[in-house]
Amino acid sequence: MRTTGMKRSVAALAALAALSGCTGQAVDASGRTVPPVRIEGSLAPAETSDGKPAAGDRKSAPAATRPAPARVLWSRGDRGDDVRSAQARLHQVAWLITPPTGTYDDRTVAAVKGFQRKRGLADTGRLDAVTWQRLKGMTHDPAAWELYPYGGQPAAAPDPRCMTGRVLCVSKTSRTLRWMIDGRTVSEMDVRFGSQYTPTREGVFTVYFKSRHHVSTLFDTAMPYAMFFSGGQAVHYSADFAARGYYGASHGCVNVRDERKVSALFAQVRTGDKVVVYW
Repeated sequence: MRTTGMKRSVAALAALAALSGCTGQAVDASGRTVPPVRIEGSLAPAETSDGKPAAGDRKSAPAATRPAPARVLWSRGDRGDDVRSAQARLHQVAWLITPPTGTYDDRTVAAVKGFQRKRGLADTGRLDAVTWQRLKGMTHDPAAWELYPYGGQPAAAPDPRCMTGRVLCVSKTSRTLRWMIDGRTVSEMDVRFGSQYTPTREGVFTVYFKSRHHVSTLFDTAMPYAMFFSGGQAVHYSADFAARGYYGASHGCVNVRDERKVSALFAQVRTGDKVVVYW
């Protein structure tokens, strides 16, 4: 009948409209109208039983973008001046209590982990570029005494004035003393100087007096193996230096912390030998 044919035509047009991207109206299980669903273009791709697109219908979707892991600069077992500097900075912010050693050891790993955790960074214990920038932003460039608070700094190159004769060659830069004879280094040792209020004088001097068991009359302190070179200033052993390192200072003398070394030095140095104190 014509009526039946018209119904079929309307149904066909409705189906064509759905496939062509028009808006259709749907009802739920109770017969209530639900908001229209718009289908753009073609039907959604078929799915397999596990919910993944069928093989013929898969489209490449961009993978989730993840930030690349920060480049690791230093980690457990590394050695060198850069590690020593990082340790000194960790010491400045009280995450590393022990003095810098130049070796990335277990204590350094624990300190870096704590620093990272406190700041919401991945606590790997490895010092990566992100952690390093954060640490640098909170600290200052370590001074020489911070890098070697208990000594061990390599001796600076000798001053030219130390290259002839018998010389106590004392560098304020590296805080070391070289005992030199005719340009050859016989021994080296860590030394400490006076504070800003009682500075150790710089220049060229001579040893004018030696006193094995000297006691300061001004400060009433022991000055064993004293070798005087400028007024009351002398090279001598300091028990305070041995105990406190560079967290203390002398009253202007050149303190030596190693009693064995200064004892041997005292036995070799003669009155009249040259003393050079320089930066």
